Amino acid sequence: MIKKYIKKPVQIEAIQLKEDNIIEVFDFLDNTNYEEIKSRLELDEMVYGIKEQGYIGISTLEGYMKASFGDYIIKGIKGEFYPCKPDIFKATYEEVR
Repeated sequence: MIKKYIKKPVQIEAIQLKEDNIIEVFDFLDNTNYEEIKSRLELDEMVYGIKEQGYIGISTLEGYMKASFGDYIIKGIKGEFYPCKPDIFKATYEEVR
């Protein structure tokens, strides 16, 4: 028998990746994905590289994934991170006020 289910309401944290907030995204990721950054020069080089390639790499529970500019990066209920396309994000989540 096929049953219907509804998603439980879960509050998450998320940030939209933009060209002007890469450092803020690093802070959001809490160095989980970028522990190898040792100096400001390395950070500047990494930001430049991300702007050039148009995405940031994220270690997720399912492996390595890319978040492109405009995508949202979501922190799940267990502290895991994963990217989400803007249309899916807007259809699934609404801002808590």
